[in-house]
Amino acid sequence: MSRPTPADFTRAPLPRFPLLLGPTPLHELPGLRAALGGPTRCPRILVKRDDLAGPALGGNKARKLEYVVADAQAQGATHLVTVGATQSNHARMTAAAARLAGLGCVLVLESPSESPAREGNLLLDRLLGAEVVIVAPGPPGVAENPNEAAAIAAAMERIAAEGGRPYHIPVGASVPLGVLGYVDAVAELEAQLAAAGAEATRLYFAAGSRGTQAGIVLGARLHGAGWTPHGVAVSPGDPEKTARAVALAEAAAELLGSDVGIAPEDVITHQEMIGAGYAIPTDESRAALRLLARTDALLLDPVYTAKAMAGLLRHIRDGHIAPDETVIFLHTGGVPALFTAAMAAEGQH
Repeated sequence: MSRPTPADFTRAPLPRFPLLLGPTPLHELPGLRAALGGPTRCPRILVKRDDLAGPALGGNKARKLEYVVADAQAQGATHLVTVGATQSNHARMTAAAARLAGLGCVLVLESPSESPAREGNLLLDRLLGAEVVIVAPGPPGVAENPNEAAAIAAAMERIAAEGGRPYHIPVGASVPLGVLGYVDAVAELEAQLAAAGAEATRLYFAAGSRGTQAGIVLGARLHGAGWTPHGVAVSPGDPEKTARAVALAEAAAELLGSDVGIAPEDVITHQEMIGAGYAIPTDESRAALRLLARTDALLLDPVYTAKAMAGLLRHIRDGHIAPDETVIFLHTGGVPALFTAAMAAEGQH
């Protein structure tokens, strides 16, 4: 496989608020490879441990929030305001980042219950001192929940009326500034592969709001990565989500002073692991979660990484990936969701 030439780009001096504690580990999964038939049947599998990125049980949002929180500080913000589900990893990480930056934090979280159980990420949100506003789900088929929008607007207005300056972060910090976090992650990964003398052919990861995917695709192009990004969708929404990833990647490239182009065909997203919908485990994702725990003591989460790993496992078992390849799995975090009543029930099977 020929290695692409890195694109030329001039990086603007964009500030970052430090949330990472150094490069996240990259290591092999020998137990999984053995369970899948060994070197004659299974590729070498490396895992990039972004579940260890940042504070408060970490995750991929730490990389995005480094840039977003720095921008909030530059604008004189006193509070961060964001949105998500009650088990949102992004909400938890925003609460942690706000605490470290000395900012207030308001989380608008969607739940069908007016009093959702204080467990998993929601427990950590409150432990971190975030103000939590629970809103009902929006009408079926509506892209933007009007209840969320109204609650965000009310929080922003109240903070401003009290003399503060609120800073709104869209869901998942999937904005051009946030995308830069995964452009950096690709450079970090490339350095680790070079140090290990490894040449990877594919990178698998969970694709949700597509900010991480945009950064990976852009980063692979800018840094001349020899592997192909493979997103595994955890929720429906294509082709609109692919168009969003392209737009985010191009906007992030502009921030870096690059005119590199990203096309929809550059954004590979496998759709077969979505199942009944977002945050609803499938038989394959449950099996993947149990398998990784028992082969390599690696804990996945039920919403994102278990579905992404299920996609990788299916491609290996179906013979789409040759045994002589080296594949990277990006662990984007989300482990707090394991500690919920729903997942405790799943664990009994």
